[in-house]
Amino acid sequence: MTPIDGADAIPDVEKDASGETLAAVRSLGPGAPALAFDVGGTDIKSALFDADGTALGLRRTPTPVVAGDRTHAILDRLDALAAELRDAHPEVVPQAVGLVVPGIVDADAGIGVFASNMGWRDAPLRDLARERLGLPVAFDHDVRAASWAEHRLGGARAYDDAVILVIGTGIAGALLVGGRPYTAGGYAGEIGHSPIADGPACPCGGRGCLEAVASAGAIARRYREATGVVPDGAKDVIARAAAGDEVAAAIWDSALDALTMSLAQLTAVVAPEAVVIGGGLSRAGGALFDELRRRLAARLSFHRLPVLVPAELSGNAGLIGAALRARELT
Repeated sequence: MTPIDGADAIPDVEKDASGETLAAVRSLGPGAPALAFDVGGTDIKSALFDADGTALGLRRTPTPVVAGDRTHAILDRLDALAAELRDAHPEVVPQAVGLVVPGIVDADAGIGVFASNMGWRDAPLRDLARERLGLPVAFDHDVRAASWAEHRLGGARAYDDAVILVIGTGIAGALLVGGRPYTAGGYAGEIGHSPIADGPACPCGGRGCLEAVASAGAIARRYREATGVVPDGAKDVIARAAAGDEVAAAIWDSALDALTMSLAQLTAVVAPEAVVIGGGLSRAGGALFDELRRRLAARLSFHRLPVLVPAELSGNAGLIGAALRARELT
């Protein structure tokens, strides 16, 4: 492993695309030291977790941008980050690596089945990372790993049957059934791409996907298209709605209706004990949670209503999940 230094040093990213800064990571508790990487479309979170479960060298760095398949460029970046972490903390010897990525992921086979923003199809990411980093690699989907972290240490820890919903630029989800992630070969949990209407068109190629109506990105986009005014994200649209802006109110109302429809379907089919909501939109507080509770109760009849709770691990849930998965290999 060769660290990058000098003019080629890896830059840090101070904030993610939603403006969220990198917060401290909750301790994992005692266990084997592990390297953890949460690879996203724009940035990579990385850290070395010591035997006490403390995150050392926590940072966010840009995801390499190359034309086509980004697999090897990302592996080069992970190699360099791992070398820097090991050099900075020689007293901590990692026993395994946790790697989580977006897209369709077959965790059992170690394959990144598809990720449009990464350019890969059927990429054997676990094996490639193991060869490059020289350690056993636990490989998983980023949101499923985040759901596992929320189950072990966060908002879902009291529930064995839960839906974890991350509402940000898009909408991602994961299912916990009997205390274990339900994966269906990597295809389960695509809640953001479940249809709730006949439109609008979604970038995935479908129509009426939840993400195209109710994600933070969609709320801001729809307001801009309707008014010509560029809002400061979904939170600005929600504030405008509360202040009496009729266009903002209609967009926010339709987003809440879409989320309610999706949660009602999940409640009827999966009957989760809880729905744990994270991502940027979760910071809307009562404007989101109180309204969803009210609308969901009004839509359903005999069904067991899930508890709606905010996620607790913020943007670090995926990284924590990666570290927890890595420890399972030791």
